[in-house]
Amino acid sequence: MASLMQGRLPISEDLLLMQKGTLMRKVRSKSWKKLRYFRLQDDGMTVWHARQAGGTAKPTFSISDVESVREGQESELLRSLAEELPLEQGFTIVFHGRRSNLDLVANSAEEAKIWMQGLQLLVDFVTGMDQQERLDHDWFQRGDKNQDGRMSFQEVQRLLHLMNVKMDQEYAFQLFQAADMSESGTLEGQEFVEFYKALTKRTEVQELFENFSADGQKLTLLEFVDFLQEEQKEGERASDLALELIDRYEPSDSGKLRHVLSMDGFLNYLCSKDGDIFNPTCLPVYQDMTQPLNHYYINSSHNTYLVGDQLYGQSSVEGYIRALKRGCRCVEVDIWDGPSGEPIVYHGHTLTSRIPFKDVVATVAQYAFQTSDYPVILSLENHCSWEQQQVMAYHLTEILGEQLLSTTLDGLLPTQLPSPEELRRKILVKGKKLRTLEEDLEEEEEEEELECELEREQEADTELEAQLESESQELSPRSKDKKKEKVVMCPLFCPPICCEVMVQAPISKAGSLLFSKQKSKPILCPSLSALVVYLKSVSFHSFTHSREHYRFYETSSFSEAKARSLIKEAGNEFVQHNAWQLSRVYPSGLRTDSSNYNPQELWNAGCQMVAMNVQTAGLEMDICDGFFRQNGGCGYVLKPDFLRDAQSSFHPERPISPFKAQTLLIQIISGQQLPKEDTSKERSIVDPLVRVEIFGVRPDKSRQETSYVENNGFNPYWGQTLSFQVLVPQLALLRFVVEDYNRKSRNDFIGQYTVPWSCMQQGYRHVHLLSKDGISLHPASIFVHISIREGPEGDES
Repeated sequence: MASLMQGRLPISEDLLLMQKGTLMRKVRSKSWKKLRYFRLQDDGMTVWHARQAGGTAKPTFSISDVESVREGQESELLRSLAEELPLEQGFTIVFHGRRSNLDLVANSAEEAKIWMQGLQLLVDFVTGMDQQERLDHDWFQRGDKNQDGRMSFQEVQRLLHLMNVKMDQEYAFQLFQAADMSESGTLEGQEFVEFYKALTKRTEVQELFENFSADGQKLTLLEFVDFLQEEQKEGERASDLALELIDRYEPSDSGKLRHVLSMDGFLNYLCSKDGDIFNPTCLPVYQDMTQPLNHYYINSSHNTYLVGDQLYGQSSVEGYIRALKRGCRCVEVDIWDGPSGEPIVYHGHTLTSRIPFKDVVATVAQYAFQTSDYPVILSLENHCSWEQQQVMAYHLTEILGEQLLSTTLDGLLPTQLPSPEELRRKILVKGKKLRTLEEDLEEEEEEEELECELEREQEADTELEAQLESESQELSPRSKDKKKEKVVMCPLFCPPICCEVMVQAPISKAGSLLFSKQKSKPILCPSLSALVVYLKSVSFHSFTHSREHYRFYETSSFSEAKARSLIKEAGNEFVQHNAWQLSRVYPSGLRTDSSNYNPQELWNAGCQMVAMNVQTAGLEMDICDGFFRQNGGCGYVLKPDFLRDAQSSFHPERPISPFKAQTLLIQIISGQQLPKEDTSKERSIVDPLVRVEIFGVRPDKSRQETSYVENNGFNPYWGQTLSFQVLVPQLALLRFVVEDYNRKSRNDFIGQYTVPWSCMQQGYRHVHLLSKDGISLHPASIFVHISIREGPEGDES
């Protein structure tokens, strides 16, 4: 297998040098910097490390785990050590998911360049490999314990345990001998591929195939159309779709020409995105993006700067990079006065580390639109003095430039919030504002008029100066002084202090600055206030107070406890409130471990910005990630129509759906290559079970699970049907969870997948499992059949 992969690897001097090994400094913090010997293995797919050359080596990472490679100057940690470690010699390896970055410093800029170029070459190569090639290689690498490029039967037996296969030894040896075409007593290259194919034969899919095939050898076009209509519920488009799918998934050219589908082609289809439970039509941006912002759920992050807990965790720009790259469109920035006049970002009054505010703004500018073109909201928690607020405004304006929205789109007073489409590639500031938007726009008009008047006066003064110059011999020194006084006099006849700062702060109609009662300390820096346009933060008192005193561009924040109590006490009023004004909900301050609440119950009331600690994996983030996977992962999801109506009668606690209830029948058929949670237990085999959880309005929340299959994680079979009744399907999500049953302790987590009800496909579908961090566990999946019926169970009307 190693030789097979090497034959396909690109020829590169960089890779050859990496395979010889390099002594580099591994950097974890300012105080932890240690020399390690890193070497690319001969397979070109894994990097190992040791304390020194020739020392005992152990795996560091697989190329398939690497997301990207960054230069040293892009590393927050390496930048902090720039005086000690040259940035041009450093680089950062970024991994998928929540795994920490790996910062390395080579002995020269040339060595760093070799590793950066080589790693990027391999990442591109792995990305281009198809799933089956990657799979064959990964399993071979895990089974080939002595890394000699061949696999003995003893190593195959070990591999079977790693793959969760409990197989009769005699049968396993028969498969081994059949694959060993060279009769060498070992499996190499293509021989292992054939052995793997024999292991992964799908009898349940073969039976399904034969149910629709007249001869058991192929599906004709008409037979495949019947399958798509009857089982997959594809409707009238089945005929055209059948031709597309045959052309896409049938491996043989003759089959494509004859418009027939072989068993291999049928399996390819079922395992593809077209056979996935998640409807591929929901993967791109498919919703109307021209409605006002308050009509959308917005993927939102809480304490975005944290990559750990809220007491001692690390603050890092990496938190913003990860949040923005996973689709967050609202990020939070807590700003405090910092040293040398520069504001800093951290969780106030805690031991979390600090980062410069300008670094956060620069990071947002760089990563804001890498995943989505739709607007990013900077939710500012401002604790700074007047002086450092001015610095904040300067950094926002200078660093963000044209990305920053600093006035209304057309310069006119709007009647509703703009849409995500109108705000493409714009960054909006959410925060406190000194005045109303109306007053700002009115002042802008006054300032324009004032500028025109000043220009006219300047022209008149110029003419007067010319006249005075010609008469200079007749003017006394005192009269000249009077002329100068007239030129510098403030046109609004303000107190002298105004003229000193009028270029930095707007003046009220009365011509005086907005000061606090002490006169010496401003309430809020006007230059920062002016950058808040459509998202003015206001305190919430009551829904009546909001209707009577607030405007559509003003937004309130709610703690999770306050939001929950409002849903219980006045759920319908909350729904109506969220139909015309934006709401942000944030986790309790008691969640010092940065745990999360369930966002679903807040979405049920139409709350748009339900902020999550995205750095913390778990059920709650599974729900959030699953929900925002739809609509291109753009971070905006259109709310159902009954949550966009300001006169809506919907109550999230006592829902009366405008549609009939629906019954969901899920047959859990089989599982494929389920991984072990604890890979150190080579001899153990998992006992998998599947649990299906429904999240939605309170009456719809439920869960059911299958029995467990003993000692089979490779191809377990359940064949059990679960039934659910759902009252408000528009708000429902399904979460599939696979666990390793343990009679003595809590079950071990294996994998999960969450899908919105509206994006679920009916029929025979694969559910491709994800890890706790949301990373693909391919090829781990479960095979299911989905059926949705109108009305409650047993209602055939």
